[in-house]
Amino acid sequence: MKSAGFFLAVLLAFSDAGWAQSNTVYNFLRSDVSARAAALAGSFFTVTNDPNLLFYNPAGIGTLEQPTGSVGFFKHLLDINSGYVSYGQAFEGIGHFGVGVLYTNYGSFTETDDQDNTLGTFSAADIAASVAYSNTLDENLFYGVALKFIHSSIADAHSAGLATDVGILYRVPDTRLNIGASVRNLGGQLSAYVNTKEELPLDVAFGASIVPKGLPLLLNVNFHKLNESADNFADRFRSFTVGGEFTLSKVIQLRFGYNNEQRKDLRIESTSGLAGFSAGLGLVISEYRFDYALSSLGKIGSLHRISIGTNF
Repeated sequence: MKSAGFFLAVLLAFSDAGWAQSNTVYNFLRSDVSARAAALAGSFFTVTNDPNLLFYNPAGIGTLEQPTGSVGFFKHLLDINSGYVSYGQAFEGIGHFGVGVLYTNYGSFTETDDQDNTLGTFSAADIAASVAYSNTLDENLFYGVALKFIHSSIADAHSAGLATDVGILYRVPDTRLNIGASVRNLGGQLSAYVNTKEELPLDVAFGASIVPKGLPLLLNVNFHKLNESADNFADRFRSFTVGGEFTLSKVIQLRFGYNNEQRKDLRIESTSGLAGFSAGLGLVISEYRFDYALSSLGKIGSLHRISIGTNF
């Protein structure tokens, strides 16, 4: 069976973050989830009061101020579509819990034999379901853990995996500074597509966020893939992201982001264009939050995400 079209689609699907080169499975777990997070270029590990933190740093679930849910859609290149749903709330005397589902559908592809005869069509899809728990070690220190079940299918081949995310989040007293760290996708395949089991996209990340005095700006800086090998010490910090969120009023938020690794990996010939840059808009109307994000892949194209959230 010739499936070059499928592998091209997968390559494009994850090239926006430079992850297509990783020799791992379930790379859809590396994609940004919500429109808010994507607008911040994935610099999201120390944000607070957002149910989608269970996909980034489960410790952040402990900062939810009330029961909150979110749903979103992601239109990728070609016919690739993704979406998610998340929810989190506190249970008095126990802690905060969150649940979420993330899926990616790669569309339909033509199946051919070695002589290029058409045999039919096949499809491919990924899904991950997560359950997260967060609590406090003291007033300002949160910890969290999430357990996720992963299922993937390509034509008649199927694979399943189990992974854990763990994280911490510290609010520095008497400041507007948050510091956090997260280890994501720590686990393995329960069953392989064929015979050989492959590694999951393990990611160790560290970050900080601050609201500068006198400015309506949440500024985030995150370092990703700290577990991966590098040619030298400086290259180990190549995968960093920066995100900013301006609160213009109680209704409007403007966001921007920069992904350093993405910009370097998407360089074509002598230019990267706007690759690595992202922007977005957030609207808060009554109990609802509407978010939009635009992420540039340079000459390859752009990605669009929308999300809707509400308090219960």
